[in-house]
Order: sequence, then structure tokens, then C-alpha cells
Amino acid sequence: MAIGYLTVQTRTAHDAVPMDNVDIQILDDTKNIIYKMTTDGNGETQVVPLETIDKSFSQNQFYTGIPYISYSVHAQKAGFDTISVLDIPILEGETAILPIALIPMQERQGTPKNTEIYIGKPAVAMQGTRNQESTPVTPYVLRQVVIPKQITVHMGAPSSSASNVQVSFPDYVKNVASSEIYPTWPDASLRANIYAIITFALNRIYTEWYRSRGYNFDITNSTAYDQYFVYGRPIYESISRIADEIFNEYVRRSGQNAPYFTSFCNGTTATCQGMSQWGTVSLANQQFTPLQILRSYYPNDIEIAETNTITGIVSSYPGTALRIGSTGLDVQTIQTYLSRIRRNYPAIPAITDNVGVFGDSTKAAVSAFQKIFNLSVDGIVGKATWYKISSIYTAVARLAELDSEGNTLGIGTVPPSVTLRQGSRGQDVITLQYLLNVISEYYSAIPNIAQDGIFGSGTRQAVIAFQNEMQLSPDGIVGVRTWNALYDTYLGIKDNISLPGSDTFAYTVKSGDTLWLLARRFNTTVNAIMSLNGLTSDLLNIGQVLQIPKTA
Repeated sequence: MAIGYLTVQTRTAHDAVPMDNVDIQILDDTKNIIYKMTTDGNGETQVVPLETIDKSFSQNQFYTGIPYISYSVHAQKAGFDTISVLDIPILEGETAILPIALIPMQERQGTPKNTEIYIGKPAVAMQGTRNQESTPVTPYVLRQVVIPKQITVHMGAPSSSASNVQVSFPDYVKNVASSEIYPTWPDASLRANIYAIITFALNRIYTEWYRSRGYNFDITNSTAYDQYFVYGRPIYESISRIADEIFNEYVRRSGQNAPYFTSFCNGTTATCQGMSQWGTVSLANQQFTPLQILRSYYPNDIEIAETNTITGIVSSYPGTALRIGSTGLDVQTIQTYLSRIRRNYPAIPAITDNVGVFGDSTKAAVSAFQKIFNLSVDGIVGKATWYKISSIYTAVARLAELDSEGNTLGIGTVPPSVTLRQGSRGQDVITLQYLLNVISEYYSAIPNIAQDGIFGSGTRQAVIAFQNEMQLSPDGIVGVRTWNALYDTYLGIKDNISLPGSDTFAYTVKSGDTLWLLARRFNTTVNAIMSLNGLTSDLLNIGQVLQIPKTA
């Protein structure tokens, strides 16, 4: 019998907080429990072997059976709602990485709710046709091709009342590729398909295809219009590593900047003017490169382009990999980021090298980070590792800032009595926006919004998304029931999520700040601040987020 693999990762707040001691059960298709495990300090289980079917069946477009064996996972932890992920395909030689984001129970919630996520067949194995709109690039709004920090996916047809979810762009690409095709396909085939998936999504964003039509999302998960996306599904390791490597590369025609409309279909039960997914396997087996495969289906003058405009990233990739012997500000940046991330992920070893010098301890920290976040473990900071470190640092810093801001705002346990609606202004609106932003870190359907004290259309959309999540009347008005639900949800998060360094507050470094001045201002010591933040120098960067002890 062939063997595939499965591991579970339980993290929350955009991977900022690992969730340990989560009880995990893996069940076979007859609901027999075959593994019981508990997540470690990184929120991970061990990788377990599972019986499956020979991978040759998943590489044969004429095979009409199911080329894998399915399993299910049940996750539970005290203080959180439970999640069951059903019908997970396990393929020979492939590691399925299942991300689980448990939702904290509300303050007055008696028993945990259970959410079931059904995975099932990839789109390439489904019957039916794809009716993707074949219009090429329309007059666009955006001036340049941008990789968004998060992409908003509508979980149904465009005009349906389905919810939206926000996920990071690389995670979206990994999810779609794992939902569309088999990870057992040849490398060139996987890359060609992932290029098409990236480019299709960027085309929707670049042309503002849906937003220009009045929708509040970037793309749908309906294969009748877009690409298949299954929120909460496992990601295959082979797909994950390719996506991390090329997530900011896309297909365009020579002389044009716009992402080409890379339509595709499976090529067997559905045909189209674009790429045949099964056809890419045959071409890859004939030693075609990914670009040659793409040019077999799209115009001959297409090329692979790269954009380094990535929103939400503090520092862009310097263009050259960092490794043993590298020196300078870029090395210092990575050391600063890893030292902060280490407070949430203590398995990352401390960096003891001189500031800005990439030595053995920096390599060890990079290698540990790569292992935790499913990157190739080589101790070198290339593009994929740089952007992942930047992304996780942004997430942990954001969470620390929100925690600090809650103390500043004096959020208590009693909701305001005022009714808020679009057009309202003032301190109560700031409180509302703050609560929504905290909750949005744990509920993917709730968008992040500006905290400006003005109840505009963005705040109203976030309120409606929250009301839908809580099964309240989605009128966009914040009255007694919505205030109570907001506070119950917020207090449930505070009760059940243990943030590292809760005896500190976050401070963003401003021009002119030195450790000596900060220590004096906040009645602490330079050594306390350095130790808390893993600093090996008193040099600070503007915009750097420090944890400051609340007491001396």
C-alpha cells in the first residue's frame, strides 16, 4: 500500500500566535480514530503516515476512480469552538499541511460550536464546464501590478449572499492550487498551473473586475467565474514551496504590464480557449519548461514578469540572498524581525551574532523559522524566506499594537449605550472600529478597517460582516444586541488567547528615539528593553515595534 503524510498546524491571528495543547484526532473513512495527538509550542503535530493509493492514478487523466484515500481531522481545545475537516485527500509521497484556526468562544457562550469543513475532490476531477469570462484585460483602474497583503474571496457566485473571507495572497495561491490540481504532477506542470492561478487572480485585482462593479471583494471561489478555493483546506507541501518561490511572478504579454487573462479548464470533462490542466502534465512529461507549457496555450509572446510592489510589507526584499558572511542593514532587519517573532515562537534560537553580521546563530534562527513555516530549510534568506519573515513580523507586531491600544482606549466590560450607524462620529466609533479590528484578526470574514472615528461605508461593511457571523440582523446599525455581541466576542478573545508578553505594551519607534530616552520615559531600564526584544545593539529603526515593560 502506498503512503502519504499529514501534519496539522494550529495557529491564529494570521499565524502570529501558535496554539499549543490542541487535541487532534485523525479518522479514517469509517470514522475510526487512527491517531490522537496534541500540538506543541509551535502549534504543530508530528507528521504522520497514512495509507493511500499509488500516485500513478493521480497522474493519469483517463483514470475514472478516486486516486487517493480520504481522512478527516477533528480539533478541539478548552475555550475554543471545535473544527472538523472532512474528506481530506492524501496522495502518495505528498505531505498535506492542514492549517486550523480555532475561534475563541464568546464570553457568555456555554458550549463550543462545531464547524465542519468539507474538502472533497480537486476541481480537475470534477464534472461540468467552466464558464469563466473570457474578456481580456478591460480598461483598468490600478496603475501598477500589486501583490495585495490580503485578497478578499467571495465564497459563492458574484451575486450570491455568501460571505467573504480574507487570506494572504500566497496562502490564496496555495489553497487554489491544492484545490484545483494534484500535487503529484511533474514540477513543470505544477509551476505552469501556479503561474496561471497567480496571474488570473492578479488580473481580477488589476482590472478591479468585481470592485468596479460595486462588489466588495476581489474574486469568487466559483469555478463558473473564477478559481476553486476551499477555506480551511490542507495545503500540499510541494505546492506550498513553489508558491512561496513565485507568488510575485505573473504572466504578461511582451510590451504590456497588465497580467494576462490566464483562463484554464481541466481539458477532459471541460474544454476552453485557455490552458488544459491535464494537458500540462503531458507537456511536462515531454520536458517542456513552465514557460513553454504556457506558450502552448496562450500567445507566443507571453513572458514571466515580477512585481516587488507588495502591500503590507515593512521592507522589500533586497534582491540578493542573505547568508553566512552577509553584513549590513538588511541583515540587521532580519535579525530584528526574528528576535521579535521568537517571543511568539520560542523554538527559534536566540541570535547572538553582532548586529548586521550574518553568523552561525543567525543561520540557526533562519533555519528554525523555515522549518516552522514550511520553507526549504537551508538557513539562507532568499525571496520566499524574506517575505515570510516580513509577513509574520507584521502579524505579531500588529497584534502587539492592538493589545496596547486596547489598554490606551480603556476598553472595559460594559458596552456603550449609544446607537451607531453610518454617519456617526466620535470616541464610541473609535471603540467600535477597534473592537472590529481585534475580532478581524481571528474571524476571516470580517475586514480590517481604519480607526478614524468616522462611521463610513467601510465600517458599515465590517459591522454587517460581524452581524452575519453572529447570526444577527445584518442592518449595519450598532444597537444593544450588536454591542453585546461585540463585547462578548472581544472578551472571549482576551480570556482565551494568551499573547506573549502580556505584561508589556507595544511602542513604535519614532524619529529621534533612543533606548536611553525610552527607558527614561517609561521608567524602565535599557537592559530590560534590550532583553525583552532580543536586541544586541542600542540602534533603533524608525517604525520598529518594541515591547516595553509596563512596570520598571
